[in-house]
Amino acid sequence: MEELVFDNWENLPSLAECEGAELAELCRAILDSKKGERVAVIRVEGRSDITDYLVLCSALSNTHVKALADELEFRLGQRGLHPIHTDGGNGRNWQVLDYASVMVHVFDREARDFYNLDKLYREEKTEDEQ
Repeated sequence: MEELVFDNWENLPSLAECEGAELAELCRAILDSKKGERVAVIRVEGRSDITDYLVLCSALSNTHVKALADELEFRLGQRGLHPIHTDGGNGRNWQVLDYASVMVHVFDREARDFYNLDKLYREEKTEDEQ
């Protein structure tokens, strides 16, 4: 994956044809760069009808939730990729950005623990692990 340089994003190629795995990792890097906590990428291809990857991120406050989601939307928008849907703005404790093959959930800590998507979508165990 390309090295992230946040001052010259406009010179980077478009993400319009980006694969889901690459986009999910790029989302992780952007959220990490803005102090997102417990950023996780979970492959749900074949287990979800709506997306191939979930990116989950915890924030310190409702303001941080909005700031992380806004930064992600801004940085990906600079590269020609815009969400097909967003939800949860206006100071809520959970914001969702839908990029088709990748769905990003930014939560405050309490909402992440309550909804526990990490557990719901964790990788399925093989027979040897059970």
